Amino acid sequence: MWNRPQLMKDVSDLLYVAGAAALLVALVVWLARLPMFPVREVVVLQALQEVHRSEIEQSLAGQLRGNFFSVNLEGVRKSLEELPWVRRAEARRQWPSSIEVDIEEHVPVAYWGQGTGQLVNSHGEIFAAEMKDPPATPMPVLVGPHGFVPEMLTYYQQSAELLKPIGRMPRTLSVSPRLALQLKLDDGMIVELGRQQAKAPISERLERFVAYYPTVLTAAKKRPTVVDMRYPKGFALRVNALAAAPESEGKGKP
Repeated sequence: MWNRPQLMKDVSDLLYVAGAAALLVALVVWLARLPMFPVREVVVLQALQEVHRSEIEQSLAGQLRGNFFSVNLEGVRKSLEELPWVRRAEARRQWPSSIEVDIEEHVPVAYWGQGTGQLVNSHGEIFAAEMKDPPATPMPVLVGPHGFVPEMLTYYQQSAELLKPIGRMPRTLSVSPRLALQLKLDDGMIVELGRQQAKAPISERLERFVAYYPTVLTAAKKRPTVVDMRYPKGFALRVNALAAAPESEGKGKP
């Protein structure tokens, strides 16, 4: 090797680069340990509706160890995402002494189950949180299989739109283990819609219910408690057993 100057030059250059890199790493580590670069503030980039500043401060109390260079941003993110109303969080450094956090809150659109303390957000995800104030508009209740939540949310939104012409709103949408749908309206009436089928879509059955809603109200002597729309060309009515003959059903055809 001593007789090969070019090789010796290459080795020398490599050692020089390695030494410079090691020195740079040592400098960064040294700077990171200095108390002269403290984190002075945490900046939240957006106005928050449900998450309070005090909750953020409490969540990050043990995460801001070290200084501007050494604070664990991943730990900050995970700690924020443990808050009930936080769906997603990001954290980054902002020179010279700030940590910026970007927080996406859950937007509740429905209650999940009966008395579970859980909510459904606008992405069709279930989360556990307590609403500090009642919603501006009443939220529906969704009941069914956990893996079917996005589809249930879609069915609810479609149903609410289709029921507008008769001035009714769905209050509860229930889906059985066999994926049969049932709506409970704001007047207490239950509408059985059954399972989604290519030849008889849920939307088509609900449109038929809307079209013949006046007939539904006059077809029985007493106001029906259940309207069964699972018949291909008609419907069945059920009235309260105390108000009519025992559980008799009347059928109507459009």
